[in-house]
Amino acid sequence: MQASSSSTAGVVVAREPSFLQRQGEVIGFVIMVVALIVAPFFTYPLFLMQAMCFALFACAFNLLIGYVGLLSFGHALYFGWASYLAAHAAKVWGFNPEFAILTGTLTAAVCGFLAGSLAIRRQGIYFAMITLALAQMMYFVALRMKFTGGEDGIQAVPRGKLFGFIDLSNDTTMYIFVMVVFLAGFLLIYRIIHSPFGEVLKAIRENEPRAISLGYKTDRYKLIAFVLSATLAGVAGSTKAITLQIASLTDVNWPMSGEVVLMTLVGGLGTIFGPVVGAFVILAMQFKLSSVGEWVLVIQGVIFVSCVLLFRRGIVGEIAALFKR
Repeated sequence: MQASSSSTAGVVVAREPSFLQRQGEVIGFVIMVVALIVAPFFTYPLFLMQAMCFALFACAFNLLIGYVGLLSFGHALYFGWASYLAAHAAKVWGFNPEFAILTGTLTAAVCGFLAGSLAIRRQGIYFAMITLALAQMMYFVALRMKFTGGEDGIQAVPRGKLFGFIDLSNDTTMYIFVMVVFLAGFLLIYRIIHSPFGEVLKAIRENEPRAISLGYKTDRYKLIAFVLSATLAGVAGSTKAITLQIASLTDVNWPMSGEVVLMTLVGGLGTIFGPVVGAFVILAMQFKLSSVGEWVLVIQGVIFVSCVLLFRRGIVGEIAALFKR
């Protein structure tokens, strides 16, 4: 066991990010924060709040696929059901926004644990298909249950008062709150990635049999990563429901799972800032091309194929590779 620990320590030291990489990440984070602060002066705050929610969703998904190598086609389950429970808690139960978001987040964590316990028994395409099947099953549950509102969803969700005295009905206050939630989630994911736990996840992604030979129970690590990813997706879904004041079937349907895959690949799979950039690019494109109707899906498809064929690292991945060269 001692030999295994020393071998693992060697792997972790070898994978420590360089000083220049850390410096680049710090600069990137500062630029992102400054951009989020000044952005409301140039575009709609509601659009930016929605984009930050989806950026956190994409970052949560990237934690699973980019650093563990597990492709989930059912992440809409955690995003959507967290959205429903947060909206229901705020509107029907009268919870303050922080408790409504906590309710949705706990719902996503429980769903993630149950789904992950089943899905991690298989690998590759079988894992992906199990996650998709579970998500679609819960989609039909959402369609039939009364509290979800069926095809109408839960509308007119009150934003309420944060901690009982901070009124979130004001867009500026709500924007600051969403930005804090997004940055907190982003920093948490960054810490996970650069922790010893994160190094084990990367080792599992690169060579699972070797990680097993070093004494790690990889299924346990994959389940923890799955639950963390689902929980953070739940934070994003809950915050989105309070921000946009609606939870609908769109949040839990399979195209939402496909959209978060697209955001991650366009931005840069396995990069810390890639999902954020991808989320803003895809949502901005949808916003600008809303007048073309269903053709926006065709345009998204073309962009997806182009990224896969020409920019396999994604936007941030290609920029990072350019600076390395």
